[in-house]
Amino acid sequence: MSGPTMRIDRAGREDLAALAQLKWEDVPADLTAGRSLDAFTAELGDWWRAHDRTHVAFVARGDDDDRIVGAAWVALVPRVPRPGAPHRLSADIQSVFVLPEHRGRGAGRGLIAAACAHAVSVGAERITVHSSEAAVGLYQELGFADSPRLRQFLAPTTAAPESA
Repeated sequence: MSGPTMRIDRAGREDLAALAQLKWEDVPADLTAGRSLDAFTAELGDWWRAHDRTHVAFVARGDDDDRIVGAAWVALVPRVPRPGAPHRLSADIQSVFVLPEHRGRGAGRGLIAAACAHAVSVGAERITVHSSEAAVGLYQELGFADSPRLRQFLAPTTAAPESA
């Protein structure tokens, strides 16, 4: 027996509070302790306005009550032109999160598919994701593969940059 179906939509500004609530629930409680959800909502709104040309959000809504139960963002990254390709673009899927009680019903799959479809529709040559271990299988089912050429450097967060 299947549960309620999900509807995937591109998020609008009217979804800001729900997007902030999802991000709030997606982090450990010690990161939100002593902080205000209202202040974070305002910060997320400011950030989204500053990045509205490069970041698009998608939301999963429960068909029964239209409540937002999941979200995913796609970041569009301009790439250096090359001969014959002056307008290159890559995409990165970011911040995919579905409320725990709504997992396993297709919301994550739908969100990722919508984000990928958008990236392809605007010309992205490649789409990357930094996945949790638990979600690797889902990404593989959706066509993502490990890349032996992709390298990652994790910059230290506490050290000051060295001067040249």
